[in-house]
Amino acid sequence: MLKPVDIHLCQPGPEKSCGACCGLYNYRDSTRESLEARLKARTALFHDTVRGRGDLETFSDLVTSMESMEKRYEVIYCCEYLGFIDEEHRRVGCLLHPLQNNGEDLRDVSFYGRDLCDGHFCPSYYYLSRWEQQAVVNVIDDWYLYGLVITDIDLVKEYFRFIADGLGEAPDPGRLKTGRLKDVAQRFFNFKTTWPFRSPETNRLGKYYFDGSQYMISHINYDALSCERSRFDKIFLSLTSRFDSQRDLRQAEDLVEDSISAFIDYYRDHPQ
Repeated sequence: MLKPVDIHLCQPGPEKSCGACCGLYNYRDSTRESLEARLKARTALFHDTVRGRGDLETFSDLVTSMESMEKRYEVIYCCEYLGFIDEEHRRVGCLLHPLQNNGEDLRDVSFYGRDLCDGHFCPSYYYLSRWEQQAVVNVIDDWYLYGLVITDIDLVKEYFRFIADGLGEAPDPGRLKTGRLKDVAQRFFNFKTTWPFRSPETNRLGKYYFDGSQYMISHINYDALSCERSRFDKIFLSLTSRFDSQRDLRQAEDLVEDSISAFIDYYRDHPQ
């Protein structure tokens, strides 16, 4: 398979980046507040204590002793060298990267090593189309939300599939850089953090739930709700949904339907 370098999803621009492959969202407490505090403290510690390769083991020991290392999924490693790589704390990235260390590449001391860190491309590079990738990059300007969304293939593909079906064509991602359409799409993707029917279970992330070293795909029990499988089922699973009643399910369907319809209506009514 060809190396997918058309859009660099890990570091697409100065406004955001993704650290999911480094285990960013694998901490049991992966709220924005917790991760932001963790990354800020870790980044400051790195700049205060690391002057060269010889300081890295001490830094690693300090991080693992100071931070809670409880995970959702034991198999995924949470890299202690992930931090903020800009002064504004808008981009997460590798503190060992040569761009952070005057050209010296220190990634060989990390758990995965330099070659894997440098050459790994997540499934989103392969399974999201180029216009889907570009649409997400254009819509989201926040590191925390961007990482959650760009790695959620089902959520992205389902959202834009419903929109494309309604329009009769794929939307132009260039129209999502600014303005009303960007706002409408961003409100939908904000459901990743604001969804009112989100399960409180900390061992769930998107459609997956974890049990130590095993992971499984969650399912919504529609029989218990006395209804058929929702056409938004994949979206609901991506949003870590739990419905206690058929009324909850119908309200959730209305929220998603309204969001998709708002995009379609504005796109049609304001052609370019």
